[in-house]
Amino acid sequence: MNHKLISLVAACLAVGSTAALALTNDEHKAEMEKVEATAKADKKACAAMKDNARDICKAEAKGREKIAKAELEQRFRPSPKNEADVKSAKANATYDVAKEKCEDQKGAAQATCKKAAKAAHESAKADMKAEKKAEKAVPAKAANANKG
Repeated sequence: MNHKLISLVAACLAVGSTAALALTNDEHKAEMEKVEATAKADKKACAAMKDNARDICKAEAKGREKIAKAELEQRFRPSPKNEADVKSAKANATYDVAKEKCEDQKGAAQATCKKAAKAAHESAKADMKAEKKAEKAVPAKAANANKG
């Protein structure tokens, strides 16, 4: 009974871990073509809109494209840098869309909106910087622990 359970768990783990494997060149190319086709369709959908709604739509489309490309690159060549690029793309896309949404407001409300968007973006960038610093500190601590 226990051997069957262990085999089942091992099989599930093996299947789950294959999803984490990097993409082949052909898979990467095919996925990139899908991302670009989706981005083109998203941008085309924005053409029917008017004024700031179109600008917001375009910012959202560009953001989704940049995020998708960063995530694809992370799946193709997993690395801490590419992982950071995904987080950066998400933060930048959120900021760009927020700025466009602020354009719907007038006067002081618009200024306040833009200030809040910038503050959120700066906070996200600071979080990424702190995360990167913490990641660098962990290997240094491990290296020092191995010396002793």
